[in-house]
Amino acid sequence: MAESSVIYLLEKLADIFENDDHLLGVLFRGVREEGVYLRGEFERMRAFLRTADALQETDQEVEVWVKQVRDVAHEAEDILDEFTLLHKHDHGRGIYGSLRTLGCCIKNAKACYRIASELKAINSRIKNISEVHKRLRHKFIKAEQGPGSDSVGNTWQDRRGDALLLDVSDLVGLDEPKKQLVGWLFKSSPGRKVVSLAGMGGMGKSTLAKQVYDDPEVKKHFKVCAWITVNRSFKSGEILKDMAQQLFKAIRRRVPQVVANMDNDQLKTTIKELLQQRRYLIVLDDVWHLCEWHAIQNALPNNSCGSRIMLTTRNSEVASTTRVLSDGKTYQLKPLPPPESWELFCRKAFRHNKCPPHLEDICKDILKKCEGLPLAIVAISGVLATKDTRRIDEWDMVSRSLGAEIEGNDKLSYLKKVLSLSFSDLPYFLKSCFLYLSIFPEGHLIQRMRLIRLWVAEGFIEAKEGRTLEEVADDYLHELLNRSLMQVATTTPDGRVKTCRIHDLLREIIISKSRDQNFTTIVKEKSVPAQWSDKIRRLSIHNRLQSVQPNRSVSQLRSLFMFGASRKPSITALFPSGFRLLNVLDLHSAPLKRFPVEVVDLYFLKYLSLRETKVKTVPRFIGKLQNLETLDLKHSYVSELPDEILKLQRLRHLLVYQHEFVSYEQFNSKNGFKVTPKIGVLRALQKLCFIEVNQDGGTIIRELGKLTQLRRLGLLKLRKADGKALCSSIAKLSNLRALSIASVKEDETIDLQHLYSPPSLLQRLYMRGRLDALPHWIPSLPSLVRLSLKWSRLKDDPLISLRHIPNLVQLELCQVFVGDRLCFKADGFRKLKILSLEKFDELRCIDVEMGAMECLEKLSIQRCKRLENVPSGIEHLHKLKFLEFSDMPVDLMKTIRPDGKDNWRVSHVPEVYSTYWREGGWEVYSIDSMTDGEYCPLPSNLFSHELQTRWKSWK
Repeated sequence: MAESSVIYLLEKLADIFENDDHLLGVLFRGVREEGVYLRGEFERMRAFLRTADALQETDQEVEVWVKQVRDVAHEAEDILDEFTLLHKHDHGRGIYGSLRTLGCCIKNAKACYRIASELKAINSRIKNISEVHKRLRHKFIKAEQGPGSDSVGNTWQDRRGDALLLDVSDLVGLDEPKKQLVGWLFKSSPGRKVVSLAGMGGMGKSTLAKQVYDDPEVKKHFKVCAWITVNRSFKSGEILKDMAQQLFKAIRRRVPQVVANMDNDQLKTTIKELLQQRRYLIVLDDVWHLCEWHAIQNALPNNSCGSRIMLTTRNSEVASTTRVLSDGKTYQLKPLPPPESWELFCRKAFRHNKCPPHLEDICKDILKKCEGLPLAIVAISGVLATKDTRRIDEWDMVSRSLGAEIEGNDKLSYLKKVLSLSFSDLPYFLKSCFLYLSIFPEGHLIQRMRLIRLWVAEGFIEAKEGRTLEEVADDYLHELLNRSLMQVATTTPDGRVKTCRIHDLLREIIISKSRDQNFTTIVKEKSVPAQWSDKIRRLSIHNRLQSVQPNRSVSQLRSLFMFGASRKPSITALFPSGFRLLNVLDLHSAPLKRFPVEVVDLYFLKYLSLRETKVKTVPRFIGKLQNLETLDLKHSYVSELPDEILKLQRLRHLLVYQHEFVSYEQFNSKNGFKVTPKIGVLRALQKLCFIEVNQDGGTIIRELGKLTQLRRLGLLKLRKADGKALCSSIAKLSNLRALSIASVKEDETIDLQHLYSPPSLLQRLYMRGRLDALPHWIPSLPSLVRLSLKWSRLKDDPLISLRHIPNLVQLELCQVFVGDRLCFKADGFRKLKILSLEKFDELRCIDVEMGAMECLEKLSIQRCKRLENVPSGIEHLHKLKFLEFSDMPVDLMKTIRPDGKDNWRVSHVPEVYSTYWREGGWEVYSIDSMTDGEYCPLPSNLFSHELQTRWKSWK
């Protein structure tokens, strides 16, 4: 973690002290000289910081040194930012500009000398830290040569071995996964296959693998078996020697003495010769990285004997890669379901007895935080087993302070170690990103794009040539997901991560690490202000502002978040001394009615979110925030931005819109914002949603063509006359991934026939308004995965052209066609998974030819009042899982009830529903509940999540 702080500081030093302004150099010579020295010292220490970050887990002396380096780096960064504030104004060029610059410098001379003095003091401390560094160098060098067999490592291996020796009575929930894995091992296939077990630490991967490995039928089936523990201290030579020795013993041959002196190539050759003619099972337990697999795989022959390799890993990339390369299988371990979690908990906490009734609620609360993680359940219930069941307060204390319990209870040290190992294995740039998740409250679903923009604003993302910072950040996110440190909560139909979350116990670990490293300070309802650091850098306030101690100095604060504030957050009242160095201000959903004037002096502010507040206007001083990259006003009441927005040349994401859903028949369901016609000067913009272009539309639309970095663009209130200009601008937006267009009114035509070079990377297209004809370029979009056409009223069947879009996954059609018949041809829509057909007023018949939409999983048919029968051929859609009819004729619905004539057509679909819009809400019925023409409505908590969330999604 100290490495990321130092790298960020070195980048800042480079920006400031490589300035060629001679006048600046003369006046601030003292600052420059001290900065140059500071830079040199940190560059020398940086080479060892990555090793030191890893060593500090087990060496207290190194831990102290790392903390000193981190603290000094933070203080130096603050001083440099104060220095930047002294001369941030542009005074123009020429002699008059120079004179004005000189006047400003003289005015700030006193502050400049103070900064030079502070830097000098920093450098004095650096000298002392450097002396300690010289004394610790031998530890760093030894660590870089490879992990040794210290006592901590041995203890870890011993405890890991204990986990493989669990009694069968201590195991629950393994019967079904064991049966499936054994089946995969036995499945007749002559080639060598890899079966991977993937999941987060503590999920029971090794325990399950050992149960399979020790199964008598498995031992009987495979002639040679070996169990190889890989782990983080991977050394290929030691692993290969261990494997060779086990294999010689397995075939009942004495291990040759020469094995001890063989190099890696000789060991691989020996192992390959031993296994070449034998059906073998090799378990590679605890594989962390692909390089470990690559170092071993060539020793394991593909001998066409039905051999198998079983591999356990926390890294899903390792599992998926080995599966693809060997045409194998991956078993993703899932948390224990509640009944089995409760059984395991009671078995351990109450020694096979039942939970006393007076402790049931507390125990279930504790168990909820374990989230089905077997190791956590066993460890925490083991701690509770020592508690007096008559002392409810002791049990309640564990429930309320589980994080502190994990931190301080020796009986939970193994659990903490298991959960912390994945963090320790992260590269430095991912450690910052992972610790950052501590800002979010428990159980909070983290929006992917929100997190990515925050990471970018914090400076965590390293620039890579040819890629945007957001694209690199997306890679970081997927790396954390692959390492099982985050979990996907929801996805879009085309497979993109929409929201993610973090396991509650992992969250407790990173909160502890964040606190120790002064990375983030969390303030909750029962927080003790005295626990705050004197130099808070990130502050996340959860629920109640009353927990914040007033008049607290936070002058070095870099990020401020408020989650669930119960009253208006007066920043001035809470922090009267201010925080001029703030980078991030996230007031999402705060009870605000006015734009916070406190931001006017936040020169370094990069991220400002007032999403879902009641703010109506944006003041003109917004133009002073010249470093702003994200302005999120989504679902606020803002409808117009001042011209000063054009001064924000670094703005990358501009989100200003809100949904106004009154009924599902409403055409204008979004409100955007009015913007100055000169929007084209904001060349850094990547996301711009949603502009109302009905005022001076021609000029605005032509300006859009200058925004060549745009990834997502949303336009409202478009007129037919704007068509040619819009096509011209879109053709220039080669980076565009998502385009949303809506006409000014329902019967206004959208004219997009003049687009001859559409963006080849376009993935999502939403069009709302009349079309004279389907734009000729839509079927040729190679990357298009989602298409939404509404109120088009085409005279020709659009399916004829749309069926050949190669990668289309989701298709939404509403009032698109005025004909009476739709036919899905056998050669069409090969990758389509989701189809919605809504309000085809003349539609009487739908035909689905065999072979059409062979991947379709969800089908929704809504408000087609003249449709006489269910789609003919729907029985061919073998992958269909969800079928919904909304506001459809009762006579049609009777045909698919259990005794209806067409029930056989839909009997293969697991979920079939009928929904009706009644008095501003949905009533949902299961087809299976319909008898004698009557429906039994389903309680809202029983019907599919798809129905509950459909109208909340962006269409």
